[in-house]
Amino acid sequence: MSVRSERGATACGLLAIVLWSTAAALIRSVSEMFGPLAGSALIYSLGAVMLVALLGRPRLRATSWRYLIGGSALFVAYEVCLSLALGFANSRHQAIELGVVNYLWPCLTVLLAIVMNGQKARWMIVPGTALALFGIVWVVSGEGLSVDSIVANVQSNPLSYSLALACAITFALYCNITRRYAGGQNLVVLFFVLTAIVLWGKYAVSGEIMPAFSLRNSLELIAASTAMAGGYALWNMGILRGNLTLLATASYSAPVLSSAFGAVWLGAALNAQFWQGAVLVTVGSLLCWGATRQQVNT
Repeated sequence: MSVRSERGATACGLLAIVLWSTAAALIRSVSEMFGPLAGSALIYSLGAVMLVALLGRPRLRATSWRYLIGGSALFVAYEVCLSLALGFANSRHQAIELGVVNYLWPCLTVLLAIVMNGQKARWMIVPGTALALFGIVWVVSGEGLSVDSIVANVQSNPLSYSLALACAITFALYCNITRRYAGGQNLVVLFFVLTAIVLWGKYAVSGEIMPAFSLRNSLELIAASTAMAGGYALWNMGILRGNLTLLATASYSAPVLSSAFGAVWLGAALNAQFWQGAVLVTVGSLLCWGATRQQVNT
């Protein structure tokens, strides 16, 4: 099955979703071994090398300066916020929880598209947004719906929760900036390099000490870098030649897939309320996407 065929390209896109679903748990695991800053910097450095090998060097001459500046800033902000939110989480369970908060971005992408790009949407946008937001609240609440519990959870680690929310906002902005100004250009290689540079800069002034490499932490580093870089490379193949409707629909399963992998890989016990919240985020995001999709089909 060739990646040049629609079926092959679609398979690449679906594999990208699977790889991205493993990324949050792997980033957390590498952060525990190397430290939040060193671990993240190593992931994006190795990921950048992989992307150069897979996609080649980026072509900047044909790129809009607005996308070059805005896209770079937003992508780097997203990746730095994501890796540090997971790395600085108080526990593995909280890291998985923060991963779900991050997946508010599909819903926010649609809402920002209405404001920024004049996207038309139907009434389903309202219940879709409400479901996604309630899913996040349901996850963060922990047991039942309690304002005190939500406040206590956020106050236990305001940095990570703030970074996770910033992830959702910055990636939603990035998606809309890309749609408006990218002109078909793919600068993910450049973005990975810039992310690595920023993270190494933060590491240099942090006083964090990187431990020695071992077989185990090296293998996990390779796995995390492959999940990130491989996901972006395969997704690019998928959206160029694959079935976009199938890929868009499948991508909304990521919160559940990511949580399931995280529970297994990190050995975290997730209660029924957590899974209910993750499903609500997925369903809410699908409704938001459907609200715009229906408008296109009429």
